[in-house]
Amino acid sequence: MTDRLAHAHIAAALLAGLLLHAAAAQTPGRWSNGAPMPSARTEVAVAEVSGRIYVVGGYNGERELEIYDPAANSWSRGRAFPHTVHHAAAVGLGGKLYVVGGYVDGWMPSDAVFAYDPAADTWTALAPMPTPRGALAAAVHDGRIHAVSGVAPTRRNTVAHEVYDPVANRWTARADIPTPRDHLALATVVGKLYAVGGRRNGSYSQNLAVNEAYDPAADRWEARAPMPTARSGIAAVTVGDHFYVFGGEAPSGTFAEVESYDPAANTWAAHSPMPTPRHGLGAAAVGGRIHVISGGPRPGNTSSAANEIFAP
Repeated sequence: MTDRLAHAHIAAALLAGLLLHAAAAQTPGRWSNGAPMPSARTEVAVAEVSGRIYVVGGYNGERELEIYDPAANSWSRGRAFPHTVHHAAAVGLGGKLYVVGGYVDGWMPSDAVFAYDPAADTWTALAPMPTPRGALAAAVHDGRIHAVSGVAPTRRNTVAHEVYDPVANRWTARADIPTPRDHLALATVVGKLYAVGGRRNGSYSQNLAVNEAYDPAADRWEARAPMPTARSGIAAVTVGDHFYVFGGEAPSGTFAEVESYDPAANTWAAHSPMPTPRHGLGAAAVGGRIHVISGGPRPGNTSSAANEIFAP
């Protein structure tokens, strides 16, 4: 009788393992590893420019500009960023890298905007943001950079939504974001911008699942289906007509969740989880593959050199 019970327990365990394996196999997406970044960091700004991925800033004062070439699976360095910065935002536009805001001198929200020209290996200071802020989000639409929310010098979240025109080197104000927050992500999909996730006034015990869409033509925001997992310290990347959200943190730990949003159906889907759960990370897509880079494997000031590649 004891042997029969033991065999039954083993069979049940094997069956449970097979079921879990089958469920994981049905979750879409595949992960692989790229060459690790030369420096371990967290709270970085990451963007793609002309097929290369750029990593700027870091919580511990890193100024080196890390540059990843996915075709060669190798890293190099460009001219150092003009000053230490963390919790900044970065975008690629017109063959240049733009870095917006962030925290400087400890936790002072910055209004600084810089452009990096890869051909000349030079940084240029541009017109400052009207509203200084850290832990903001930025994305590109129609040749302009949208900088959304974050933490203002009041140490509270700002509703600011300001748009930079690189041709005129000028900022203009657009419709305030309905739910001010920080450590959020911003993605552009099929002519609209989506502000997703984040936290209230810097507290990751107040994570949000909010998903708000901005229509540039109407200068109007609207609520959309919330993200399944409330989280902050995330990264978001658009591939095709969906965007994908990676990582995050809460007092209980870091998130491995990968969730994608379909604006046409207003629905979310789960994908294969990150091999290394992280927050304060960055992500960029090249050739339909998403490189999820750097970030802290545990809440707070932890760092990594991770370069994990997700194929949706």
